Amino acid sequence: QVQLVESGGGLVQPGGSLRLSCEDSGLTFSAYGMSWYRQAPGKERELVATISMTGSTNYDDSVKGRFTISRDNTKNTVYLQMNSLEPEDTAMYYCNARRGSRNFWGQGTQVTVSS
Repeated sequence: QVQLVESGGGLVQPGGSLRLSCEDSGLTFSAYGMSWYRQAPGKERELVATISMTGSTNYDDSVKGRFTISRDNTKNTVYLQMNSLEPEDTAMYYCNARRGSRNFWGQGTQVTVSS
């Protein structure tokens, strides 16, 4: 059974940093593209960052230069380093694994940026 478990969310002040982790069990992790999405209250889920099997990355314009996605295939884990956080980054953050038609989601971790 596939499980994606996110951790690392919390409350942080504007300008602060957090590192999210998403650990997989049940997948051939290295064969999947991994992404982070987020969903704020009343808004649609949006793609934040993606890392391919080969390590190439893409970011939404709103987080470029502030967030970094990375993966450690030896630990079956994908990370999202978030710096210079803004109140607009407040959302539930979800991990996603995708390969062809196979698509899996974690349950999310809450990030709240507030003073």
